[in-house]
This record gives sequence, C-alpha cells and structure tokens, in this order.
Amino acid sequence: MRRAAFIDRDGTINEDTDYLADPADVRLLPGAGEAIRLLNRADVLAVVITNQSGVARGLFTEETLANIHDRLRALLEAEGARLDDILYCPHLPEGAVDRYAVACRFRKPEPGMILAAAERHTIDLARSVMIGDTARDVEAGRRAGCRTVLVPNDRATEVTGRPDHVAGSLLAAVRWFLALDT
Repeated sequence: MRRAAFIDRDGTINEDTDYLADPADVRLLPGAGEAIRLLNRADVLAVVITNQSGVARGLFTEETLANIHDRLRALLEAEGARLDDILYCPHLPEGAVDRYAVACRFRKPEPGMILAAAERHTIDLARSVMIGDTARDVEAGRRAGCRTVLVPNDRATEVTGRPDHVAGSLLAAVRWFLALDT
C-alpha cells in the first residue's frame, strides 16, 4: 500500500482568490511546485482534495473547473511536479444549482474524497497526511485516519481543528511529513 499527501487546493497550493473561476487566475503559492516535486521523488502520491461549492453556487461550471485543474497541472509540470489525482466536491446543500444543492459524504469535513482516493490508489491512510489551510481540512484528514497538517494563511490565521502539525507553507508541511518515520 502506498503513502499519499492529500492536499487542499485554494490557499494551500495556489492563491485563494475566493471562488477561483478563471484558469488564467491560477497562481501557485511560493514553494508549492517544490513541495509536490519532493513528494513525487519520495514516491508519495500527491492528491488534491478540494471543495468547489462555486459549482453549486452557479459561479462556474464543472467544465470550467476542469480547465482550472488543467492549468494547475500545467503550472506544476513547468516546475517538474506532478499531481497524481484531483478529487473535488461540487456540492453545497444551500446551492443555487438544484442538481448540486445536496449534502454529500464528499464535502469536507466529511472524509469521502480521501476515502475514495484511498480505494482508487490503494493508499495506506495511517501512513498518509492531509494538508490544508482550514479546520475543515484537518477534520477530514482526522476522520479518514490520516496525519494532519494545518497551513494557516492570511485568510485563516487561527490554528483550529487540532492538527498533528502546523506549518508555514506547503513546502514546510511536506518536509515535516517526509521526515517522519512511517
């Protein structure tokens, strides 16, 4: 079974622009490419786990979201880094688009996306980590049985959710995780 780093997208890998709706606006945070490259070299899967309620809110479509993810992959590949998978939840119970206005087991803090990725890629959750910038990310990782790292940013500076570790960046979080004896 493989190890994985489950990584939140907005505010952890790329700048959080509050409902990123245009692929041209994707900008990597400093060190994000290096962090994912380190995971790749260590044979640790790099899996994005992201809530994308903008779809349910009618702010962008799943097609636009696919284009945003293509742009994210391209920016990372330009830095020699590769994402192994991207899972997203487009749902929000109070959403404006009826077919997405539902509660589901995939929307963080529920662990559904992590559990689905673990099944798809044969991942050992106890030897894996969830890295994100909110308590919701930490809770999803905890519920899935992973280690957790909170990377607070300008939008979420309070340390909440009882993470296993707090890091100043994705790169610092990855270095901490890779240094563990797992």
